[in-house]
Amino acid sequence: MLDANRLRVLVEIAHAGSIAAAAERLSFTPPALSQQLTKLEGEVGCRLVERHRTGTTLTEAGRVLLGYGERVLGELRDAEAAVRALSGASPERLSLGAFASAGKVLLPATLAAFGNQHPQVRVSLADIEPPGGYDLVTSGELDLLLTHRYPGVPLPRAGGLHRERVLVDPLMVVAPTGHPITDHDPSLAELAGQEWICGAPGIHNRVSLESAAAAAGVRVDVVYETRDYEVALALIEAGVGLALIPLSILGAARAGGWVSRPLRDVRLAREIYAVHRPRPPEPVPAMVAVLRGVASRALEPGASGGRAAGGG
Repeated sequence: MLDANRLRVLVEIAHAGSIAAAAERLSFTPPALSQQLTKLEGEVGCRLVERHRTGTTLTEAGRVLLGYGERVLGELRDAEAAVRALSGASPERLSLGAFASAGKVLLPATLAAFGNQHPQVRVSLADIEPPGGYDLVTSGELDLLLTHRYPGVPLPRAGGLHRERVLVDPLMVVAPTGHPITDHDPSLAELAGQEWICGAPGIHNRVSLESAAAAAGVRVDVVYETRDYEVALALIEAGVGLALIPLSILGAARAGGWVSRPLRDVRLAREIYAVHRPRPPEPVPAMVAVLRGVASRALEPGASGGRAAGGG
């Protein structure tokens, strides 16, 4: 039978990207970690990791074993939590991963409310951009992942994890104050000749914009590339370009300098999901319950402490 501790070595190497980084995370020396990896490779009878000067990559066999290793470690962590719960021990930690803009529109109210209800729980937060993070939930390194999907971008395989949609966040066309869209909901065809602000090719909001434009039979001209919605709004306030921005982001934005409208010919929205292991122990269900409540109010005017979309 494979040694669980050596499986953890493989998982850490895969997640960290190098033996040196994995050794630091596990408080090993790199030679000692390499020795454990060599023993694991001896147990399975094949090479699992290719070593390079800049890091490591998994072989095909390594990738197969990684999936099992992540699930084994996750089950062991769940087992430990379940036994501790039976003995009356209160949960003390919760690890949360979330994408950047969630940290502005959902997490402040969520963490504040959860902290008031569960002051004994220490919450840690990691910045994880989609589609990453699923493997960390599988292995138990993360208790909860907050992630998103934009139109035109497929959802990653959940791999046995529980994935719950907590918010449908409409994408609004945002333009400088005085732009013609102030008076009506525009179509993409009307805006085809405009200068757009969006992420680089392959970034999720760029995929959504170009997919919608292709479906409408038009081409959009992305002149200013940024994935940061605050930068996009700053450019728009200065009279430069227009962009598709989630309504929740606009609700947290400062007033003035821009107007927003929904597209007339297509309704676009990013979907926000909470991802965790099946049958998670407390305090994960409690955190998800708080998150649901905050998300249900996220699109209300002033919900994020800013202003609602639509005004200049």
